[in-house]
Amino acid sequence: MRVDSEIISCEASKLIYLPFSEGQWRLSLGLKVLHLEDWIQIDEEFVPYLQRKAELRTECPSDVFASIPGSEAAQQEVLDLLLEHLTQHFPTYFQRVAGTVINRLTQETWHPTDFVGAPLDLAGRLVQEDLCLMLSGEDGYILGAASLSFPSHWRLHDKLGRSLTPIHEPVPGYSPKLQHPVSVYFDRLRPENPGYRMNWSITNTPELFLGNHIHRIDPAGVTADTAGENLWIRVERQTLRRLPRTQAILFTIRTYVYPLSLLKQHPTAAVGLNATLDQIPPNMQIYKSLAPIRDVLKEYLEGLQDKTH
Repeated sequence: MRVDSEIISCEASKLIYLPFSEGQWRLSLGLKVLHLEDWIQIDEEFVPYLQRKAELRTECPSDVFASIPGSEAAQQEVLDLLLEHLTQHFPTYFQRVAGTVINRLTQETWHPTDFVGAPLDLAGRLVQEDLCLMLSGEDGYILGAASLSFPSHWRLHDKLGRSLTPIHEPVPGYSPKLQHPVSVYFDRLRPENPGYRMNWSITNTPELFLGNHIHRIDPAGVTADTAGENLWIRVERQTLRRLPRTQAILFTIRTYVYPLSLLKQHPTAAVGLNATLDQIPPNMQIYKSLAPIRDVLKEYLEGLQDKTH
């Protein structure tokens, strides 16, 4: 595996991404070149992630998978590419035997013929990533199908069938600053040149599924003394890949969650986060639920700095 520049370390086989370490805030795409061998990531939390996905399929199936008619061909292309990738790069974990797909990590055997109408559903059951399929339409690219088990405060049915601008409407500054660059990037994306970017937030729960409510952090239970244990860093590694046959675009989201106390081991990242908090505009602080805890968070981070001097 190549080493992404945002990786701080690899502890017990779990990659540590702390993209705020540079201490700079800017609302931008921030896309970098993705090497296809690094497209999918598997770590020691693979089984718990897939177990959580299975639980969610039972608890709220319509919240974690949905598609619109006409997306089936692109869904099948995603599954084909994913199976090719997994069996090539993770042959110890994944095998194709007599028309089945065997996941040796979870001891599951899948029959692709059971998912003819929803191939992306099977694809999402094989990896830790969430998978969002963007189809070209009259109004630009629309969300045509998704296997979305770990959304960060958005609901699949609120976005399904909608184009990029309405999907990102809640993001402060998206229309004036990102709408055009995103549109240009989607139009120019080529199958041989996929990209990736990082996104991050602070939450008060390690729960991966945050799609059933509008999230607001209650500052009452968080102090500078307890922030390390009561707050979590949530990082998304997002990839964008053009599908060569159908020309749809696959957007993957790999979610990592770390306790805020992890920053005790990474003082440079703590300094970077503290500096970043000073630069985030007020409307973005509200959107990212940082406003209620900003002062406590800064006090905690400054306390970490004091201990390193």
